[in-house]
Amino acid sequence: MKKIEDVLAGRQDNYILPFFWQHGEDESTLRDYMEKMQSTGIQAVCVESRPHPDFVGDKWWRDMDIILDEARKRSMKVWILDDSHFPTGYAVGKIKSDFPHLQKSFLKTHQQDFAGPLKHASFLVKWAAPHPGDRIIGVIAAKKQNMDEVDTDTLIDISQHLQDGKVYWDLPEGEWRIFTLVQTFHGGEKETEGYLNPIVPEATQVLIDTVYEAHWQHYQADFGSTIAGFFSDEPRFGNMHGAFGSIGRFDMVLPWRDDMLDLLKPQLSGEVLRLLPLLSVDGGAQAHNVRYAYMNLVSQLYADHFTGKLGGWCRSHGVEYIGHLIEDNNAHARLGYGTGHFYRGLWEQDMSGIDVVLHQIMPGMDRGTFKSFTSKGWDGEFFHYGLAKMGASLGHIDPKKKGRTMCEVYGAYGWGEGLKLMKWITDHMLVRGVNYFVPHAFSPKPFPDPDCPPHFYADGKDPQFRYMHILMQYMNRMSHLLTGGIHIAQAAILYHAEAEWSGDYMLFQKPARELTQHQIEFDIVPADTLVDATVTDGQLVVNSERFACLVIPYAEALPYSLLNALGDGLDQGLRVFFVGGFPERSSEGSGAETVLDKIRQHQNSRLVSLETVAEKLRDEGIYEIKVSDHQPYLRYYHYQQADGDVFMFFNEHPYESMTSSIDIPLSGNVYEYDALANQLVQLDSGVHPAGTTLSLTLSAYESKVFIFNSRLDGKMVSISTPALSLSNVTAMTIEGIWKVSFASAEQYPHFGEQIELKELVNLASPNLYPEFVGTVRYQIDFEVTAMPKQARLALGDAYEIAEVWLNEQSLGSRICPPYDFDVTKALVTGINTLVIEVTNTLVKEQADFLSQYLLQEPTGLIGPVQLTMQP
Repeated sequence: MKKIEDVLAGRQDNYILPFFWQHGEDESTLRDYMEKMQSTGIQAVCVESRPHPDFVGDKWWRDMDIILDEARKRSMKVWILDDSHFPTGYAVGKIKSDFPHLQKSFLKTHQQDFAGPLKHASFLVKWAAPHPGDRIIGVIAAKKQNMDEVDTDTLIDISQHLQDGKVYWDLPEGEWRIFTLVQTFHGGEKETEGYLNPIVPEATQVLIDTVYEAHWQHYQADFGSTIAGFFSDEPRFGNMHGAFGSIGRFDMVLPWRDDMLDLLKPQLSGEVLRLLPLLSVDGGAQAHNVRYAYMNLVSQLYADHFTGKLGGWCRSHGVEYIGHLIEDNNAHARLGYGTGHFYRGLWEQDMSGIDVVLHQIMPGMDRGTFKSFTSKGWDGEFFHYGLAKMGASLGHIDPKKKGRTMCEVYGAYGWGEGLKLMKWITDHMLVRGVNYFVPHAFSPKPFPDPDCPPHFYADGKDPQFRYMHILMQYMNRMSHLLTGGIHIAQAAILYHAEAEWSGDYMLFQKPARELTQHQIEFDIVPADTLVDATVTDGQLVVNSERFACLVIPYAEALPYSLLNALGDGLDQGLRVFFVGGFPERSSEGSGAETVLDKIRQHQNSRLVSLETVAEKLRDEGIYEIKVSDHQPYLRYYHYQQADGDVFMFFNEHPYESMTSSIDIPLSGNVYEYDALANQLVQLDSGVHPAGTTLSLTLSAYESKVFIFNSRLDGKMVSISTPALSLSNVTAMTIEGIWKVSFASAEQYPHFGEQIELKELVNLASPNLYPEFVGTVRYQIDFEVTAMPKQARLALGDAYEIAEVWLNEQSLGSRICPPYDFDVTKALVTGINTLVIEVTNTLVKEQADFLSQYLLQEPTGLIGPVQLTMQP
């Protein structure tokens, strides 16, 4: 297989583009950091302008000249973050200073309640529009049903009675609500005040002229060569602050533009103004229809006039456009932090993109909401079972993305985050299909930079930096194997955005969790894609991917076009599993009764509960691998190259090992690939006519990769060392007097203070070295009386990077469990000298704010250290 031959020969491409923060450092610092990044195996950078004092000014161009000069010399690629402030959309302040009419505009609904009847009544509504530039676009009245609901049959437009800030109207009997509809620049989140209106193309053009064109004018010769493209960081509607801006469920101003009423007319049969209050208050199914119409429009406007415009400019100038939105706590299908629809918001980018920051994904925290950096907590179920699959699915189904999904990783976890946790997060992403990474971040500011640590290298203070190349090379090798082919999955799960806009709904991560924990692979597919998909031989076909079924989380309503497509798909043999109930109506509100009846009664429709959806799929043969016992923390990913198949398995449990037999329906040559060591061995057991049975053992934090159906040059394949027979081994615990010494990152490899320990203990205990940061060196002698055929050394618990020498022979390094080493060739009869160096993170010294949300681990080697030998 060409891909495995590439990585074994060190010819893999680069898939890493870390943030390189700019503060206006001197030339030597910038050049030094470029060298440090490349020394880890990284061949690209994303230059982040956020902290720079003179973005697109003279100082910026001086710094970019230096960075690009180094990049050219080193054959590195450069990506450019596209604004001076976070998030993207500030346009370097030009909207505020020069184009205030193009800043974000909103629809505000001002509400007043009155009791009638009263003839010749008037209502003071001028206070609905208190700011200069506020404009009342209509006044609507409706009879109240309760605090949050009106009688939609009574909605009446009384705008013609508005005069000089008052409405003169005979108030009918009963309780009535007056809705004053105001177009305003006020009421959105303070963090993005004065930002561009992303649904207006002229506003996005200001960003292009200010940032994109400016870089083109300076460096057009580098476009498409050294300069790879631009990166947008978390652009959003910003009409409210937070992740909970679900239409009709949160009181907020709404994204707007001058001609919005006209744009909504086709979707609401020409009647718009009278129905606008239903965006904010309940009114039965009709309110959901109006909300769907609005969200369907505004999310498409964003896609066309922000992402589409920036993506189009980049492609026309020979570069690519990438980045990510805010997906936090389901914001991806909402307003506020979101752009209304994850897939539309990123469709015109050249890679799919997500980010993980601020402890959003933590080992073991997958069961529900957990307290962390945010007051409302993180939705662990979404982050663990939804986020990466959603991102990777977009990379799979959109042809322009070429199977590429990027994740910004590691940011703002605190100095307590080391390579061990980074490796776990990396595997979490890889096993879900993410294959490009933006590590956050290299900051050349003097240590310690308090801005969202950890920072790699950290001005030479990071004791783990000398091991960072292990993780970066692993990341590049694995990404190379998982790029350029086809993801193999059995199921497609419907993305829930339209359902959320239209009524009651189930989050897509609910069935995603069930399938994940039962090792049924899937992609998350939006309605827009399903409407255009084909069904062949009973399988759903999307951009060369084939799915044996479609799983639909409960949706009270779905778009009419999707319902029709479902009906057609069912007729063509596609099995559709409705989780928790069938849809009851169309999102548009009418005309779907016939197709809904057909869906309910069709022989290929399945009504299942959330708890049984995985079981029902397996009962119908919709699965690929079979695991001998239930392993809810076992993850797998199957990626098919033109000349072979790659299977990745990962144990996501934070503490426990797992052992199972895995039946895979592929046979032929089978190889196990160790991407950390870059070694390949051929397996000589487990293959049978029906496929292959793997005996799989994974410790916590461990992943394994298997290559199928590929004939490789024997020179590239290492000799497989048979596993130690459990029935014929001897084990000894290495005990005695340990000589222990210490070195900081700057002192290493020169060790200072030396102590002796009779037993291995946590060196971070209050009475020992609770603030020590760096490397602890352990040395001990032990005796072996007879040479074994095989021998392995297991360190037990180590915190957290371990490097081992036996009799002055290097046995390598481990950045995460299992801390297991083959010592067969280094072991001697008689006295053996063992040296173990264990390196921790900077948290013991820094104890920074962000690290309070990380479990504080011990320092040093805890053990037990055991030698296992086979005679």
